[in-house]
Amino acid sequence: MPILDTVIPIFSVIFLGWLARRNGFIPHSFAGPANRLVFYFAIPAMVFAAIAKGSLRTDFNPVLLGGTLAAVILCFGLTWVAGFAARVPRRRFGTFVQSAFHGNLGYIGLAVAFYYLGQEGFVSASLLIGFIMILQNLLSVIILQCYSDKDPSRSGAGKILVKVMGNPVIISAVAGICFSLSGLMLPRVISRTLEIISGMALPLALLLIGATLNFDLMKAQLKTVLPAVGIKLAMLPGIGVALYSCWGLSPEAYVPGLILLASPSATISYVMAVEMNGDADFAVTAISLSTLVSALTFSLWLHFI
Repeated sequence: MPILDTVIPIFSVIFLGWLARRNGFIPHSFAGPANRLVFYFAIPAMVFAAIAKGSLRTDFNPVLLGGTLAAVILCFGLTWVAGFAARVPRRRFGTFVQSAFHGNLGYIGLAVAFYYLGQEGFVSASLLIGFIMILQNLLSVIILQCYSDKDPSRSGAGKILVKVMGNPVIISAVAGICFSLSGLMLPRVISRTLEIISGMALPLALLLIGATLNFDLMKAQLKTVLPAVGIKLAMLPGIGVALYSCWGLSPEAYVPGLILLASPSATISYVMAVEMNGDADFAVTAISLSTLVSALTFSLWLHFI
């Protein structure tokens, strides 16, 4: 089955990353620099090259973008209400909401889109990512700021917003769009250089995701984190499918958006929780559990459509 042929290899590499860290092949001193290498060079090179070589006329779908952004906003609002109803503790509230809608697009979302849809679907997903990342990060800052006990003037909200706008994946997506609109062709030497750099992006990113998995925290906080994981992996993509269908999109057209919505909680959720006085342990647990469970939910969503 094409779905299993995509999902099993991706999560096998993630599991390999966990084994490598457990056996000392990926020490903490290596993981940090390697993550920066992927985040600032490899993934941006891959996104820029894919968009720059594509055609916005055929690859960009404004209805798909609108439905995807609307799904994120709806899930954000519904999770906020659910947090009130469930009386989630104040310090955990912002992290709970963020973990339920803020997805790991740059690492896992792009990997699934690339290996399942090929180059054309990857370009479509890359075009969506810049817009979704801006929205996700903006909403995350809002919810974390609202429930932070820190003095607003001293919190990391402003600093994080600046970092959001300087996100290398967002910048590379915008640069790729501008280059594509120019109608120019990438010189072969630049194109091949980007291909070489891009080649390490997804394999190294998946290994690093596996290296961050924390099974001890998952055991300790399983019950508290399950609702957020359920919302992220089931409700958010479900809202997306409903909106796509209502707006007349065919499954072939909305698969890239669905893959991004179905991605597990973003690893940056932990960083933002630390910076803005959220519940860092809850964020780590949500990231680890949703990453593992997404192996199943990706298969189910792709099979369903």
